[in-house]
Amino acid sequence: MAILLWAVMWSITGSECLPGGNLFGIIILFYCAVIGGKLFGLVKLPSLPPLPPLLGMMIAGFLLRNIPVINENVQIQHTWSSSLRSIALSIILIRAGLGLDSQALKNLKGVCVRLSLGPCLVEACTAAVLAHFLMGLPWQWAFMLGFVLGAVSPAVVVPSMLLLQEGGYGVERGVPTLLMAAGSFDDILAITGFNTCLGMAFSTGSTVFNVLKGVLEVAIGVAAGFLLGFFIRYFPSSDQGNVVGRRAFLVLGFSVFAVFSSTRLSFPGAGGLCTLVMAFLAGVGWGSDKTEVEKIIAVAWWVFQPLLFGLIGAEVSVVSLRPETVGLCVATLGIAVVIRILTTFLMVCFAGFNIQEKIFISFAWLPKATVQAAIGSVALDTARSHGEQVLEGYGMDVLTVAFLAILITAPIGSVLIGLLGPRLLQKVEHRSEAEVQGQVSVRL
Repeated sequence: MAILLWAVMWSITGSECLPGGNLFGIIILFYCAVIGGKLFGLVKLPSLPPLPPLLGMMIAGFLLRNIPVINENVQIQHTWSSSLRSIALSIILIRAGLGLDSQALKNLKGVCVRLSLGPCLVEACTAAVLAHFLMGLPWQWAFMLGFVLGAVSPAVVVPSMLLLQEGGYGVERGVPTLLMAAGSFDDILAITGFNTCLGMAFSTGSTVFNVLKGVLEVAIGVAAGFLLGFFIRYFPSSDQGNVVGRRAFLVLGFSVFAVFSSTRLSFPGAGGLCTLVMAFLAGVGWGSDKTEVEKIIAVAWWVFQPLLFGLIGAEVSVVSLRPETVGLCVATLGIAVVIRILTTFLMVCFAGFNIQEKIFISFAWLPKATVQAAIGSVALDTARSHGEQVLEGYGMDVLTVAFLAILITAPIGSVLIGLLGPRLLQKVEHRSEAEVQGQVSVRL
């Protein structure tokens, strides 16, 4: 299959599929990332969940970039890499919007709201202050870095919570359901904050003008999302043939168009918000068909996930990394994560949890991966499009922190959830079928 795919692409594009060409690099990166993810998925420790495959994908890209002979033949231009990551971001935003449950939004408890907002905002502000004074980033860039770090990773948290839920751990108190539900809102807040700061960072004019432009971007994104969401909610109508496939095509097409066109029009923060609002409103109107659309979007994510994490790894060059920069990035990440853990503990106080459950929730809210990979390189890509070396340096710092955050927190968070869950959460030994069916799984 792989040889046939390469042969077909070579017959169409010629040198692009030969060593040194973009398509050759993309194909090699995709297969290496898939293999790396499979290998990491095979690493299973007793009583622990498997390591996240995304780590293997990212390390595969990192190795392709930094092995001397290979990096000369496996090359992908920045414009190609940026476009592929933007498409992957669009898919992530669609899944986030479709994964939101309108009924759950109405019935959210105070602790879920606090868990969604508090740790993300506090960690973002902490990381921003540290990045400004330790790394020398301007405030707009510092807050961009903060919101990159502020998101928790559903790719790590949700599978681990489902394993605990199947084992009956924490089910009586609703701990797995709480974490899966709050994770979606946490990510949306981080992406929204990042896009707003991104628009302000690349605006020219006074601070007041930049703030107003950031607010304008939010308003434009929400308004466009409402219009597109209501449009694809009713068109195509349910009596047409292959309505699920058409809806999936429309939501994918409009989301990619929104993300790319907003950048072209110098409103980079509006595209992500537009996609989130559009996907949410459309999903509410589709009813039971939403699940079928999500399955098609999941196939698209299966294709772009290895590309996203592989490309993130391939952006990091050992030669260009300075030891002092890595040290400052690790220090910023470490302090921000500690503050996040303490904040999470405070957010779940007075919510009916015992001390063991509070400790578990605090550490389970640690892993970072998907959102960091999706938006960690956006600032660098935007800086490259402006052609300013200073801004590219800032963007590289943001990307380095995102890379280190995934590399450090994803495996540690997964292992901590697997170790602490059975020890700190109460196990329900016997559950009726009705109770099992009543458990709500909020998926991203």
